Amino acid sequence: MRIDPPLAGDERDTLTAFLDYHRDTLAMKCEGLTDEQLRARAVEPSSLSLLGLVRHLADVERAWFRIRLNGEDLPPIFFTDAAPDDDFDDLGSAPVAEVFATWRAEIEAARRISAETPLDTLMKKPNRAGEHMSHRWILAHMLEEYARHNGHADFLRERVDGVTGE
Repeated sequence: MRIDPPLAGDERDTLTAFLDYHRDTLAMKCEGLTDEQLRARAVEPSSLSLLGLVRHLADVERAWFRIRLNGEDLPPIFFTDAAPDDDFDDLGSAPVAEVFATWRAEIEAARRISAETPLDTLMKKPNRAGEHMSHRWILAHMLEEYARHNGHADFLRERVDGVTGE
């Protein structure tokens, strides 16, 4: 169930509430579908699927909050350096319930880290370009990441069963 962000919250409350709203939107787009429907691809040559989006965003949550912001030494979950697109490509054996549990666990870890970290804090581990973004920047980027992928999820869900909506 999605909760509308506050109309007059402070900066942290507004950013985190909008991020949770978008996380909940992706969950809503996946509700009520079979494992096969969640694995359904967009159109050739794209490997985009709802399950792939969930896998991708689990890794995105981990990368930005746990690895970069918090400095944890963790590997990616669903891809490797040798197979950087496996979060989308390698869905055949992915246990759907485990994928969703992993995504939710990464969200909970991100929420905990975010709640404990001032917005001006810079990442402990730089991005690939060697840059250190602030926690505030990460929250804004995560909003963009989810909003973009929720647009993909809209089209994927409509293709699977015709359901449309926000």
